[in-house]
Amino acid sequence: MFNLKCLALRAALIAVCGLPIFAAYAPSAYAQDGEEKPAADEVKSHYTKYEFRIPMRDGLHLFTAVYVPKDVASGKTYPLLIERTPYSVAPYGTDNYRKHLGPAPVFEKDGYIFVYQDVRGRFQSEGTFIEMTPHKDVKKSAKDVDESTDSYDTIDWLLKNVAGNNGKAGLYGISYPGFYVAASMIDSHPALKACSPQAPVTDLYMGDDAYHNGAFMLSANFGFYTFFKPQTTPVFPSERFGDFDFGTNDAYDFYLEMVTVSNAKAKYLKDTNFYWDNQAENPNYNDFWKSRNISAHMKNVKCAVMTVGGLFDAEDIMGPYRIFRAVGESNSGTPNLLVEGPWFHGGWSVPGGGDHLGAVNFAGKNSDYFNEEILSPFFREYLKGAEDPKFAKITIFETGTNIWRRYDSWPPKNVESRKLYFAAKGKLSFDAPKDTGSDEYVSDPARPVPFIETFDTEVPREYMTADQRFASKRPDVLVYETAPLEEDVTVAGEVSPRLWVSSSGTDSDFDVKLIDVYPMNFPDPKPNPKELTMGGYEQLVRGEPFRAKFRNSFEKPEPLTANQPTALNFSLPSVNHTFRRGHRIMVQIQSTWFPLTDRNPQKFVDISKATEADFQKATEHLYYGGAQASSLVLPVLK
Repeated sequence: MFNLKCLALRAALIAVCGLPIFAAYAPSAYAQDGEEKPAADEVKSHYTKYEFRIPMRDGLHLFTAVYVPKDVASGKTYPLLIERTPYSVAPYGTDNYRKHLGPAPVFEKDGYIFVYQDVRGRFQSEGTFIEMTPHKDVKKSAKDVDESTDSYDTIDWLLKNVAGNNGKAGLYGISYPGFYVAASMIDSHPALKACSPQAPVTDLYMGDDAYHNGAFMLSANFGFYTFFKPQTTPVFPSERFGDFDFGTNDAYDFYLEMVTVSNAKAKYLKDTNFYWDNQAENPNYNDFWKSRNISAHMKNVKCAVMTVGGLFDAEDIMGPYRIFRAVGESNSGTPNLLVEGPWFHGGWSVPGGGDHLGAVNFAGKNSDYFNEEILSPFFREYLKGAEDPKFAKITIFETGTNIWRRYDSWPPKNVESRKLYFAAKGKLSFDAPKDTGSDEYVSDPARPVPFIETFDTEVPREYMTADQRFASKRPDVLVYETAPLEEDVTVAGEVSPRLWVSSSGTDSDFDVKLIDVYPMNFPDPKPNPKELTMGGYEQLVRGEPFRAKFRNSFEKPEPLTANQPTALNFSLPSVNHTFRRGHRIMVQIQSTWFPLTDRNPQKFVDISKATEADFQKATEHLYYGGAQASSLVLPVLK
């Protein structure tokens, strides 16, 4: 399976120009596997395609494909619905049509002028592509351009030059295109009335694609940057993309043999991809990363905003919350909505999807519900004035009970912080332990804990709900669990580890996994073609690494003092999960999670420059009870 960003890109390409990919999430190809896909001729029969090179204020031109409903000739008007992407607007040529238009099938039925644009420096657009284009708050001349100005100029030109528009525009996009939506909202064009940034890449370092709490997301990023490459001249998709040959079906072995992050460039990428270099060679939260945090600039957002995310998004799980909060904090009176569903990265774009992830069942076609009952009415209201639906501020799926919930704030107002305490003999309880002590394990970078039980060369999207029984059996994984719950416990918001730890090394990772343990009598699915055994299933609800040298600052790392107890306080991304009566709550703690994250040498060094000799074993301790009582703080719904 491919890295999820690559899946998005490749799926879009197969949808529009027939490039081969494997079954995957497809923002532009929204038919499910096995479903007969409508031919491009169906689109061609209802739309006329135009291609433009739209001038920007600095004189460069951005390639833009526009699909106009044929009945504008009879006087009908439609709003502009725009997607801006670095992943190609193929197929190119006015006689070559996409197989589908818009975010979901319902949008073709609703009717829009669909607009697709290659962003600056990608494919057929002029200029130089900059990853996560830094926003310029102060613009002194026409040469001061960014994604907000490019969007403004695009909308302005379309309004004046595309017949049949009703004077209103909307933007949508998933993942990297979601970033372009967020950037476009800043100092928004007066005609921009509705935006939906979906899984928007927001702050690459702080919990999105690149780093999580200082730990580098190794497998996902290497997989992406062997595919997403710089370009110096306009190209067609088939000229840019090819699959990387791992030489194995097991990423665990591949990355162990790579040894260090620096060897990725030395052995494989050479000097072909400075995007990778920027990721790997900036391990601290420095000015490179700060300048690319688009949420810091959410000012003058005058359009309605519906930010969308997946509760099991392996890539951009933090971006939706950051955009939602930033818009709300700086734009009083702007309609500002958040939707979170039971989806992997972009899974809401798959018709009939959202009913399960891996072995975990969500009991309904939640993607269809979202597109037909939430997203489509949102755009219809603000772009067409067709209805007046009552949107909740927060619409979020509650896993465990499989119910959609609506709240006025996030986390909900009626939550209370409750501590789950770690105790001796692997016990986990809401009661503080009477005894004090510690549990230990030896973390060996030469034998890291795998993050999946199966073989793969990339990050399978199912890992975020995967069974953790394989990890429970490892001697380098601490396991704590409650007694069977006597009543439901609903956790709504960010889960916060409050740990006391020590290491014999001068740096180490501490990975925390929150797990729902099913009772042994939990029924197997019917039918059960994969012969799943759900009794005792240990469902990953949320997991995050934390690199200890960043415990006080992500800008200025500090070494651990060997064998000295140290406080680690951080947060896991939001959950909305009910642990049902009879289930158990489990927490696993480990120091490697490979190759999801890079290996920590367990020595205070610049890991981007570490050598094989730097890697060493370390004895880790987790302390419980007394003044050094480790706990997990849960926001529990009253």
